[in-house]
Amino acid sequence: MAKKLVIVESPAKAKTIGKILGRSYKVLASVGHIRDLPKSTLGIDIENNFEPKYINIRGKGPVINELRKEAKKADKIYLATDPDREGEAISWHLAHILKIDLNDKVRVEFNEVTKDAVKNAIKNPRILNLDLIDAQQARRVLDRLVGYKISPLLWKKIRKGLSAGRVQSVATKLICDREEEIDEFIPEEYWSIIALLKKEKEEFEAKFTGKLVNKKEEKIELKCKEDVDRVICDLDKENFIVNNVKKGNRKRNPYAPYTTSTLQQDASSRLGFTTKKTMSVAQQLYEGIDLGKEGTVGLITYMRTDSTRISQGAIDLSKTYIIETFGKEFSNGGKTYGGKKKKGSQDAHEAIRPTGILRIPKEVKAFLSKDQFKLYNLIWNRLIASQMSPANYETISVDILSNNYIFKGTGSKLIFSGFLKVYSNMDDKDKDMKIPSLEKGDKLILKDINENQHFTQAPPRFTESSLIKTLEELGIGRPSTYAPTIGTILARNYVVLENKSFFPTELGILVNDLLTEYFDLIINEEFTAELENQLDDVEEGKYDWKKVVKDFYGDFNKELIKAEEEIDKIEIKDEITDEICEKCGRNLVVKTGRYGKFMACPGYPECKNTKPIIETIDVKCPKCEGEIIKKKSKKGRIFYGCSKYPECDFVSWDEPVNKKCPNCKGYMVIKRTKKGTTIKCINKECGYIEKENNK
Repeated sequence: MAKKLVIVESPAKAKTIGKILGRSYKVLASVGHIRDLPKSTLGIDIENNFEPKYINIRGKGPVINELRKEAKKADKIYLATDPDREGEAISWHLAHILKIDLNDKVRVEFNEVTKDAVKNAIKNPRILNLDLIDAQQARRVLDRLVGYKISPLLWKKIRKGLSAGRVQSVATKLICDREEEIDEFIPEEYWSIIALLKKEKEEFEAKFTGKLVNKKEEKIELKCKEDVDRVICDLDKENFIVNNVKKGNRKRNPYAPYTTSTLQQDASSRLGFTTKKTMSVAQQLYEGIDLGKEGTVGLITYMRTDSTRISQGAIDLSKTYIIETFGKEFSNGGKTYGGKKKKGSQDAHEAIRPTGILRIPKEVKAFLSKDQFKLYNLIWNRLIASQMSPANYETISVDILSNNYIFKGTGSKLIFSGFLKVYSNMDDKDKDMKIPSLEKGDKLILKDINENQHFTQAPPRFTESSLIKTLEELGIGRPSTYAPTIGTILARNYVVLENKSFFPTELGILVNDLLTEYFDLIINEEFTAELENQLDDVEEGKYDWKKVVKDFYGDFNKELIKAEEEIDKIEIKDEITDEICEKCGRNLVVKTGRYGKFMACPGYPECKNTKPIIETIDVKCPKCEGEIIKKKSKKGRIFYGCSKYPECDFVSWDEPVNKKCPNCKGYMVIKRTKKGTTIKCINKECGYIEKENNK
């Protein structure tokens, strides 16, 4: 009979830990939070120093009853929730529910769900960290005050269903501000001149390029075609002489192990994962995977962290693996990361790394889903790469003179791959550029000269990866907040994600404009970042959490009163279409719902007629000659189907084209990958590919 009770958050984690600890322990899951602020009211006593009024979460009665029942039978209780603020707060709420003395050593904490880590934590319990709990309470109370005070205002002035929040409002503002920059951007024309050159008397056709940079000592600017023509006429095309050669070496250092934000960024750019998907898959890897004979084990350390530290044991095992697999020259000798903490960084526990360095991805692939393997492989490679030697490049820079015009040619050659052996470079910025062996005074032959027109580019729209990076750089939010923040602004229809880029909606711009005008405190990036720093000070025991809330609320309430008085009712007019409602004869209008835009009758609720907005791509259905239309799945993924559905069941994730395969006469689709775009036959047995455009 079990005499010791261990409580964790998730059933999956409970299952893994139960197998580790054995029959003398009963491991149960709280299934997340068991107490929270009420949904129906503010739940904060503002007059009583912002005291929160927690209640048991509806639906958690059976879980709470089971926990109380088992707690009464247990000789010892351990609270083993996640090792962060939220995990500490859940343990604190559990202690309240189970009437555990806060001076009792019941809190156990481990950064990885492995046999050694779990058993060592059980041997070394501690009391609950009240500073950590207060920091979490402060966040929860601040978020509740902002959300429950501003949201009703938005409902009254704009429409129901809207919300505001400390981090989500700043994220929306960043996206809206970027869109405004793009709208106001005026492209400027400029030109470049590239010379294709060859060394005189060179046996082989070793051509290389040089770009015009200066005339004598002055930087040259080519703003129009006339500037280009004037320079080309002025060149001495028979005399291109090497004026200077500079040779050197350049090292490229490996990246640090993953933090939450860098993992989210890399998983987005390399794997195409959303932040929500990344955190979901990482949670599975952390909580435990059944590895057959080895049993169930957590494959990675805790995935919510802003630290780049790794344990000495992980460093030593990585070093051994690298030397045995690649050779001694590939090891950096055991590099430590972390050092001076970045402002706002908690450095509470390790970076995200494999729990077992020798658990090589290909050896556990059979036990993992496709997505689990992709993410584990990424994490494992990053950790190993962080312990490898820098990549080494041989570089050459050449100045070429022609009638006082200076062309510059640069080249590099990878002479030692180092960490790139396992963590290849994605953007190819270090791709080898070959230049023949040259000396000062060498004469070159001009083979061709290219003049290229360019225009300055507007700043790019945010992707999930670049938005997370920007929020982190500004000190807004923390590792655990990025995924839910992005999920919220998408769910509220403040922004949409198209071709992996964020676009603000009309509603998002409207809400942002209102918040920017009346609520500088919650929309101001610097203020929000400073508030995060104050909350970090609470966590370190330097600041009283209720004083942070009180200081914030004083100014915030003034803004709220002013907004209530000054903001008039804002009417959002629906876009009227030419489509006529077949039920009542009115013109249908465009509405926005959970899954995007659709047409609806303005006579609602008397007339409830709705119709989808059909977007055709001018391609005939290969099955029935109907029109192919663009659709969106419930998860927001674009797919293509026949307009005659359900009579015709044609469907494709890839965009069909008006071409038949020259080999098998089957239909063809556009395939877009990181390597480029191709048109491909859908018939796998045929496999015909027609290249359309490469990046």
